[in-house]
Amino acid sequence: MAEAAGRLEEAIGYRFRDPGLLKLALSHKSFASESGTGADNERLEFLGDSVLAAVVAHQLFVDYPEEPEGTLSKKKSLLVSRPSLAVWAEELGLGAHLYLGVGEETTGGRARQSLLANALEALIGAMYLDGGYEAAAPFVRAWCAQRHGSLSETDHKSRLQELLQKRHKTPPAYGLDAAVGPDHDKTFSVVVRIGQRELGRGTGKSKKEAEQAAARDALSRMRGGEG
Repeated sequence: MAEAAGRLEEAIGYRFRDPGLLKLALSHKSFASESGTGADNERLEFLGDSVLAAVVAHQLFVDYPEEPEGTLSKKKSLLVSRPSLAVWAEELGLGAHLYLGVGEETTGGRARQSLLANALEALIGAMYLDGGYEAAAPFVRAWCAQRHGSLSETDHKSRLQELLQKRHKTPPAYGLDAAVGPDHDKTFSVVVRIGQRELGRGTGKSKKEAEQAAARDALSRMRGGEG
């Protein structure tokens, strides 16, 4: 376990003074319940979420001095979204280091997007407790720097609506196609149409996320000659 922890510390560029904090950050509630420790990473996740938001907001404020509040909020939302955090966690190989209960392990918990995103927030919270803002901030800033190319990503729904208004003088309509999974981890499927014609489909962990994915799919099809 110490060797595995060392590999993760190398990946994140930080060595914990209190190894117990690192283990706690990686301990899912299923493991805490089955092992009888009662100690899971949810409180650290709560703390890490706030630290992450503060560092990202500060970095965007510095990097985009001419942007209005609304634009900065959109960029921040993109950076701290569940899909973005899950990608970050995957790049760190975080799933392999998680402590999971048997049920969570056998149902693919190590690759579950929501679980990875939550664990990453818990890791940031643990870094903050172990080394303060000076420990957590560089880790988050490095991610911001790496992801700045995607921060200019536009709102797909707005782009699609503008395009359809020009071409057809009518906006698209979004409909929920399915919602599967338990209440705490649902996946939504959305279809976007104009009239009765299907333009695109998308999935996400919220209806809003699924609608953006559907709009992105529609735009991709239209660029490919289907629209």
